[in-house]
Amino acid sequence: MSFGELSGGKVIFFERKRFHTFSGNAESLESALNEVTSVLDTSHESGKAKTKIIQFLSQHPDALHRSCLSGHLTGSAAIVNESATKILIMLHKKLQIWIQPGGHADGDGNLARVALREAIEETGIEELEVLTPGIDCDVHIIPQRLNEPEHLHLDIRYLIRAPENSKIKRNHESVDMRWVEFSELMELTLDESTIRLAKVGLSLAQQHF
Repeated sequence: MSFGELSGGKVIFFERKRFHTFSGNAESLESALNEVTSVLDTSHESGKAKTKIIQFLSQHPDALHRSCLSGHLTGSAAIVNESATKILIMLHKKLQIWIQPGGHADGDGNLARVALREAIEETGIEELEVLTPGIDCDVHIIPQRLNEPEHLHLDIRYLIRAPENSKIKRNHESVDMRWVEFSELMELTLDESTIRLAKVGLSLAQQHF
């Protein structure tokens, strides 16, 4: 898959960011909406999810917070090595499937920062670099657990570059984490949206790293 196929022939200039701090004032829902709107049109499935997320945000002004019980915004990361040959995925402890690192916005409308924060926390790799705009959107159902009802995760996904041969220090949220080539993904238990993200992330990385 070429970058031209992904972008409809348009030239996209990525902006690279390394946030020096993850503290400070959280940005607004309007900021989040702007980030969602700017996500690249990389697939039909992502485009449909993007439309759903925009509609959801228009109806739920509290969507940046977990207290929005019907669903809330998350940011996640397609972490690709510098040579653009492998992507980093984790076996989620609670969900027991292989997915990309990511997590809740928790009030921060800067979703690129959310994705980078979660990527660093879950992988232990400090020298990560997030590229904006986002490259994929996804809406998926999180099953009911304990006192938490079934709800939606409105996920905005970013391409993140990792230095070659980065050492992984996974945290409590995963039971395994590994660098894999795209061909190896089919040997693991994961959903279609993760495969889609890996395909898009690796393709764009090969063009822009």
